[in-house]
Amino acid sequence: MKLIIGLGNIGKAYKNTRHNVGFILLDEYASQNNLSWKTDKKAQAKVTQYNDIILAKPQTMMNRSGITAGYLSAYFKIPSEKILLVHDDVDLAFAQTKLQKGVGPAGHKGVEDVIVSLKTKNFWRFRVGVGRPKNEQIDTEDWVLSGFSPQELDEIKDIQLPIGGY
Repeated sequence: MKLIIGLGNIGKAYKNTRHNVGFILLDEYASQNNLSWKTDKKAQAKVTQYNDIILAKPQTMMNRSGITAGYLSAYFKIPSEKILLVHDDVDLAFAQTKLQKGVGPAGHKGVEDVIVSLKTKNFWRFRVGVGRPKNEQIDTEDWVLSGFSPQELDEIKDIQLPIGGY
């Protein structure tokens, strides 16, 4: 059994923002595989399953994503090395991806909360680049909460999750 958690914020205001890359990619994967989301109140997440993979979108807001990670990994007895966290990364160029295991949060509060909850950083991360703003006056927090252009959103949706690669 594997667990893939997409990070994002709940609510229409955040739907297609850079910070919601995890939700966007999991929604795209679910759509391509005709999966439907169900609310799991104990996990505080929207969840679905495809074969031996559980997909989850925490409904706690980004910085409390560890609640979902901790609950689902314990309930399904999924070891940390079988967990994949999908999230935005301002340190990667737009649409660039990087699959890593066992690295620190690098300032990402959602990732940090998962590390605290799991009591380890020994899990996989699929980092999806959202780049940095060209205008240095724009704060990073404001940047990640800004929306994608339609073209950018299409490009992001084309990114394939590394389902078998972790």
